[in-house]
Parts: sequence; structure tokens; C-alpha cells
Amino acid sequence: MKKLLIAGVLLLLPFTAGASEKGPDLLQSGIDLKDKASLQRGAKYFANYCQGCHSLEYMRYSRMAEDLGIPTDELQENLIFGDAKPTDHMTNAIRPDDGEKWFGTKIPDLTLVTRWRSPDWVYTYLKTFYVDDSRPYGVNNLVFPKVGMPHALVNLQGVQKPVYAGGEHAAGSEEHVVGVELVEPGELTPKEYDNMVRDITNFLTYVGEPMKLERRSLGLYVLLFLGLMFLVSYYLKKEFWKDVH
Repeated sequence: MKKLLIAGVLLLLPFTAGASEKGPDLLQSGIDLKDKASLQRGAKYFANYCQGCHSLEYMRYSRMAEDLGIPTDELQENLIFGDAKPTDHMTNAIRPDDGEKWFGTKIPDLTLVTRWRSPDWVYTYLKTFYVDDSRPYGVNNLVFPKVGMPHALVNLQGVQKPVYAGGEHAAGSEEHVVGVELVEPGELTPKEYDNMVRDITNFLTYVGEPMKLERRSLGLYVLLFLGLMFLVSYYLKKEFWKDVH
């Protein structure tokens, strides 16, 4: 019995060790799945800046357009590129082998990224790229060290440098990077860029669970129904058992 207990503790050590590690604090995304204008903008931004590499394999264009209130003509004109049809899934044109050759790893599908990570993680990730000449694409990321992709939104956000816990003398160690600082403005102001990244995060959160709002609404009705049935059952019980002594 003692040997089994020790073995169990040893098996749990890697998980408890990983859980004790604290990464950088995540920024609050402040998304709102009821904001259809934000979701529509997020879909546009994703199609224009992200879908060239990343796919949404489990989402169809037509389903997205119906949920977000996007007319078919606008969908085909602004969000569908190439010979894709509205009934197709939101894939991209990059072959997996090419993705691995260019970026050193398979390019991830982003359908479930906000469920695998979190909306706050995605929002923080898109805001915390910084210059790192040691990386193949010249950038690193605060919440995803040694990231293997370029900063696709750098022209919009601008260039950021790392902020080190020990000051400039600690430069060169990504473990001591505690923040980022904008040193070269982009095409958008910081507030405009924050809003853009929030819209993208909002859209990806919707994609990860399109039924979320409907599920929550249905759950409320179920709870109200159960509460009503509890009251009915309670008073029926009192009526049936009032003559039982």
C-alpha cells in the first residue's frame, strides 16, 4: 500500500510542478459575445490578417454569417477569398508541409484556441509581441516565449521592446522579461489597436462555442422550470401527506 502511495505521488509531481509555475499576468479582454458589431469586425480582421495562415476548420462561412447577421453578398465580397463557397469550412491555402517548413511546426487551427487557452490569453498574446533578434522572425512574445510566427499585426500596432525585471543590464534573458514598451508607433493608436485585438478575441471566442449564448439562455429557462416544478412538487407532497399521521 505504501509503495502504491509513493508511486502515485511521483506520478503527480510533474503536474504539481507545472501548476506552481506562474506566468505573466494576463490582461482583461473585456469581450462581449452579445456585441454583434464587434463580432463582425473580428471576423473581418481574422479573414484579412490571420486566415492566410490559420484556419477555422470546424466553422462554416454560412454558419458564421447567419449567426453574426452578415448578408451573403457581403460575406462573399469581404470574407471569402479564392474559390471557396459559403458552405465551405474556413480553411486556408497553406499546405501542412509548407507550414512546418516555414515555421518549424504545424500551423495550429484556431477554432478552439480560446477554449484551450482563454480569451484573456489570446488578447494578451496579440498585444505582447516584442523585438528579439535571436528569434527566426525577429520577435518573441511575453505569454508564448520562443513563439515561431512573425507578428502579423506589427504594422498596425508598431514595434515594442522588452522590459526586463532587472533593468537593461538583464537584457538577453527572456526569463526576466516582465513587460513590453512601444518604441515605434504603428498605423493605429494604442486604443485603436486594443479595440481591434478585442474584436478578434471576441470573434475567436464565438467560434470556439457558437452555441454559448443560446446554451446560457436555455440553462436559465431550465433552472426556472426546475424551480417551478420544485414548488409544485412541494405543495403536492403537503397535500398528499396532510392526512397521514
